[in-house]
Amino acid sequence: MSLRIEAVDLCCPVCHDVFKDPVVLLCSHSFCKTCVESWWTEKELQECPVCKKISLMAKPSCNLVLKRLCDALLRQREDQRDLEPICNLHSEKFKLFCLDHQQPVCVICRDSKAHRNHRFKPIDEAAQDHRVELTKYLTLLQEKLKLHEQVKGKCDQTVEHITVQARHTEKQIKEQFKRLHQFLQEEEEARISVLREEEEQKTQRMKEKMEVLSGEIQSLSELIRATEDELRAEDTSLLSRYKATVERQQQHPLLDTPQLGLGALIDVAKHLGNLSFNIWNKMKKMVSYTPVILDPNSAHSELILSVDLTSVSHGKKQKLPENPERIDCYRIVLGSEGFKSGTHSWDVEVGDNTDWFVGVTGESAHRKGKRMSQLWRMGLYDGNYTARSLSDPSIVLSVTKKPYKIRIHLDFDRGKLSFSDPDMNTDIHTFTHTFTERLFPYINSINVRPLKILPVKISVCTGCTTKI
Repeated sequence: MSLRIEAVDLCCPVCHDVFKDPVVLLCSHSFCKTCVESWWTEKELQECPVCKKISLMAKPSCNLVLKRLCDALLRQREDQRDLEPICNLHSEKFKLFCLDHQQPVCVICRDSKAHRNHRFKPIDEAAQDHRVELTKYLTLLQEKLKLHEQVKGKCDQTVEHITVQARHTEKQIKEQFKRLHQFLQEEEEARISVLREEEEQKTQRMKEKMEVLSGEIQSLSELIRATEDELRAEDTSLLSRYKATVERQQQHPLLDTPQLGLGALIDVAKHLGNLSFNIWNKMKKMVSYTPVILDPNSAHSELILSVDLTSVSHGKKQKLPENPERIDCYRIVLGSEGFKSGTHSWDVEVGDNTDWFVGVTGESAHRKGKRMSQLWRMGLYDGNYTARSLSDPSIVLSVTKKPYKIRIHLDFDRGKLSFSDPDMNTDIHTFTHTFTERLFPYINSINVRPLKILPVKISVCTGCTTKI
């Protein structure tokens, strides 16, 4: 087994070079023989140059072990110089770099037919140019590594939130099922099984993504270390391996950016939305159906949703993952289901709240960092009832009596969206527009008191279900 000797601990503290004829003082410090003698001559005291202790030895003893190590290091350096790459064709040292062939050459190669009319650079200049390029690439690799680590951090947060969602959803399911008769136990277990299966699938999917990201991070880290090693290499060695380095780099394109992807979170609305209605055939007297269920995965972090996902209020900012579905530009929450055709109607209890908007938004509306587009809504703001669609200016509405509820009626096929007061049976405003994409109900509120989507009464008959 060969021992590689490094010079870091084999240097004289006085001349800072490898020891020559090392001697050791009584204080255990070692120096070159000539260095310590010169020191004593200059100081006129036989003191240690390091610890300043007076030495009683007129002639310090030779440090044989240190001398052997230094001799071995010097031999190792000679061996390394002997191993310096040379031209295989002419046994000459490489002095030039062929820009056309992208390889080191000797001065004889320059005049050969193989390199006729080629362009050359001194090998040190070429190495410096390539170091600049590798440094730029290293920076890009480091930036990409940072992006991967950031996405992996988001994945960690998402996994934690999935678990919180799953536990919270499971708790709500159990609490609802406790209010039902015992014979619903099988239904309860089936639904929890579906939830846990989804949790397992989505958690597993996220863990697989994390494993992929971990692999990419490890690969990028190794590539960065390899590139750093290349940058520290001698010019000739760097240039000799440069082509292989570039090929290895090309296996890791820098343009692709890891994405978290849609649908990573638990579909809470699927499990909790209209839960009692979905088992109406077993518990008809306990059925409660709400036509719009709010989607917690879309809710602004300052909005708090009720357990049954039918009401929303403003509160303190919550720590939530930055999933693609979540809206961060306004305090908005969307309905969990969008409408692409047909007629749909739902009532929102606004009560005495003073700052709110209700309506619908298009599926393509921006949810991050911009003002939302594709909105059709009416609401109460700054003491005035207003209506606004898309980027059109607001319309001040004439409302004779403050409504306690707002009914939103969407006729998708006919292109009409109407707002009315169901208690007074009066129309408030109607939009007409040719809708071309899926529309989602939405609520915008900065009120501590909740805005609530009201349930509808259900009449059940054999073979039909009618909303009243």
